[in-house]
Amino acid sequence: MKIAILGTRGVPAKYGGFETFAEELGRRLVKRGHEVHVSCRSNFYSHRLEDYLGMKLTYTQGVKTKSLETLSHTFNSVKHVLQKPFDIILLCNIANAPLLLFSKSLRKKVVLHADGMEWERNKWNALGKKYFRFAAWLATKFKTEIISDSKALQKFYKDKYGRDSNFIAYGAIPTSSSDKTLVRKYGLKPDGYFLQITRFEPENNPLLSIKAFEKLDTEKKLVLVGGIKYATAYSEQLYNTKDPRVQFVGFIYDKNVLRELRCNAFAYIHGNEVGGTNPALLEAMSAGCFIVSRDGPFNREVLQNAGVYFHKSTEDLRNKLVWTLDHSQEKQDLAKKGKEIILKTYNWDSVAASYENLFEKIVSS
Repeated sequence: MKIAILGTRGVPAKYGGFETFAEELGRRLVKRGHEVHVSCRSNFYSHRLEDYLGMKLTYTQGVKTKSLETLSHTFNSVKHVLQKPFDIILLCNIANAPLLLFSKSLRKKVVLHADGMEWERNKWNALGKKYFRFAAWLATKFKTEIISDSKALQKFYKDKYGRDSNFIAYGAIPTSSSDKTLVRKYGLKPDGYFLQITRFEPENNPLLSIKAFEKLDTEKKLVLVGGIKYATAYSEQLYNTKDPRVQFVGFIYDKNVLRELRCNAFAYIHGNEVGGTNPALLEAMSAGCFIVSRDGPFNREVLQNAGVYFHKSTEDLRNKLVWTLDHSQEKQDLAKKGKEIILKTYNWDSVAASYENLFEKIVSS
């Protein structure tokens, strides 16, 4: 099959979950004998490769604003591929649902990866949230196959719109530490810090993590990896902490450094509230991190009983961090269980096989 992947920032993956998804899925589909094209955003890649891990890359421009960047880039990508003989177009991000109108008119076979419930993210204003709700509704009006990467999201589309979608999980690769010097370069000691890797947005709760940690009696540090592209009043609050144990290291895209930070962390705080299956949670579990997770259906579906959960309360999160400090053996046992969940359920090879089976079914129909 000839497959196009649109709607991500592109590959090599160096930004977020959808980019990792495109890279891990695309490379495996290539190994299975398919021709895979990935559309990349020009402004994210100063060095533009023609191919990567067997995938063919193209580059298109988008409008460089928070509200229009995704849709405008994907629109230009769609214009590029609709005139070409692709068997399947995999369109990522529910925000791109209006572009299904073009595929329908040109009789192209498209699969839409819905991602999470974007309208619940506080980074969007009222108009933005309305747009995402509209896009989710619109997506259900086409015969296009929809992908839900969590069973909770699949249930939402069924309950809300009466629309069936295909559940195909996200993936992760089990890892272990191989170079602790990468951690020490940040002034950190193995097992000497709590870790959170996230964008600095309210629904990810990095400020809650800081406030809970400030009340914790420990010599360990709290390391926050990430930031936010467009500064907000919320993100500014994070940097106002006076606690010298809180360490901001900014965005890190080096996979080796991220691996070592995860593998050598004392515990990982997962504060994300919205979305489907969260890649950051899977990656932390795959590294053998003990997880202290925000309670909620999406996180419970993934982590199951392999971690501890906190409610949106400074005191409750503090109590769970104290529990982590006081229960060394239980912490290790739960972290091991989390890694076993990754091996069993969130395997990229199985994910790729599921996509291949769906694509072949659609092409032959």
